[in-house]
Amino acid sequence: MLTKKFLRQGEPYVWATSLALSMILFIVFLLLYVVLANGILVFWPKEVSQVTMTDGGLVLGEEIRQEKDPAGGGKRFQFKVGNRDLYGLDFKWVDARMVKTFSRPEDVYVLERQEHGNFYGFLRELQTPGLVIPAEKSMSLQMARDVIEPQRAEVSKIEKQIATLNRKVEYSNSRLARLRYKKEGATPAAAAVRAEIEEFKTEFDRLVGILNGKRTIVAANVAVLVDANGREKTIALADIVRCYQPNAMSWLEKCSYYMIRIKELLVAEPRESNTEGGLFPAIFGTIMLVFMMSILSFPVGVIAGIYLREYAKEGYLVKTVRIAVNNLAGIPSIVYGIFGLGFFVYGVGGQIDQLFFAENLPTPTFGTGGILWASLTLGLLTVPVVIVATEEALGSIPPGIREGSQALAATKFQTLTRILLPMASPGILTGFILAMARAAGEVAPLMITGVVKLAPALPLDTIFPYLHLDRKFMHLGFHIYDIGFQSPNVEAAKPMVYVTTLLLILIVIIMTSTAIFLRNRMRERFSVADL
Repeated sequence: MLTKKFLRQGEPYVWATSLALSMILFIVFLLLYVVLANGILVFWPKEVSQVTMTDGGLVLGEEIRQEKDPAGGGKRFQFKVGNRDLYGLDFKWVDARMVKTFSRPEDVYVLERQEHGNFYGFLRELQTPGLVIPAEKSMSLQMARDVIEPQRAEVSKIEKQIATLNRKVEYSNSRLARLRYKKEGATPAAAAVRAEIEEFKTEFDRLVGILNGKRTIVAANVAVLVDANGREKTIALADIVRCYQPNAMSWLEKCSYYMIRIKELLVAEPRESNTEGGLFPAIFGTIMLVFMMSILSFPVGVIAGIYLREYAKEGYLVKTVRIAVNNLAGIPSIVYGIFGLGFFVYGVGGQIDQLFFAENLPTPTFGTGGILWASLTLGLLTVPVVIVATEEALGSIPPGIREGSQALAATKFQTLTRILLPMASPGILTGFILAMARAAGEVAPLMITGVVKLAPALPLDTIFPYLHLDRKFMHLGFHIYDIGFQSPNVEAAKPMVYVTTLLLILIVIIMTSTAIFLRNRMRERFSVADL
């Protein structure tokens, strides 16, 4: 009898749903723990160990992990030895039985370089004919690096000026090609464009001359280092991004280094095939993509949902549309990518090139992947979610509110805009939050509609027309895929995979939290109890 009452009251279903919720929360927290544990300490400077082997050899590097040796049953250590240009690899396994002694020399240097990864070794000498070191200060690698930094920054500044000048020349060449296509190549306007291009070329030659001179001066300053076994390596100071001695650093110095690396991650550009450096282009591309997708999809989804709920007459056609919308929400994202490639890129983009950029053909302008087509593709992917959320939000409003408004002589449109939409806005924003979170993490449709491994320029810059919708872009999700599965050195890229994943999760949390805050404010303001 008690069992029947227990089943009749639905207690098993309550326990089942509680168990399901607990499992979901456990999986979510497990995911966050794995990402945080592997990503948050990536930039913390680790101590460097020098291992003396029983055969007399030396191994110098950061200890990554320990595990049981699958061959001998003992223990083995994995070290990040760096020095890729000397060894051809970044990691080395050491059998514990072959280890004689461990030590942590304080004079060991870790050099982060523009290429070839980290270098672990000892400083032998500095050759700095082009540097002036203050007499009261002793010569050191860090001092030489600090003195040459302004010159290296000036070289980087000139390189950016040359890149900007190249984009201006491309824009002027495009204008000249358009005039020639219109048979206006001999007009004063065309002559003015040619004169502009010549000025750009003159400035380009001047900057290249200055750049070559500064590069020659900077390249003359080098550091000679040796690895643990005495192999010598000469490294230009300009190629050293950062140098430090982790075994001699205090806790505050390590914190300072950690914050510098975090700043670099957020504002700098990537290097070393995206496995080192910053992620600013990918962060910018991700945020801009979500922003454009929201502008393109949110109004369309809300308007469609309003029409289906408030104006469309119930019938076979409306039911069919609703079924289609619900089914579209479950279609794999790659299908949307194929549609975006065929319809937007080749179809609409090809027609735009024929009408407005015929002078550039057969080189496509909009007839190839770009941030506009990627945003439209993601917009189509998320529109069904917004439509369903809008319909459900409007349908949850009691009918008496509509009837009361119309009884007071308000039109249907006035009732919709002044009462129904404000009350439904929390539910509509809920659908928008789900759509935005899904779009931020999608990668498959972007791979064929505009995302690239390394974008030469951002879609938004200071060159007319400022917003370049035809440009390709970088994305954090694709960055994870690229360095995690397409990198030639996957083991070395693994830390950046966790860092990028953590950054993408934080961006999604920040954007959705902002939307949730706005939704809650609207829910408090337009609640039924207050009307």
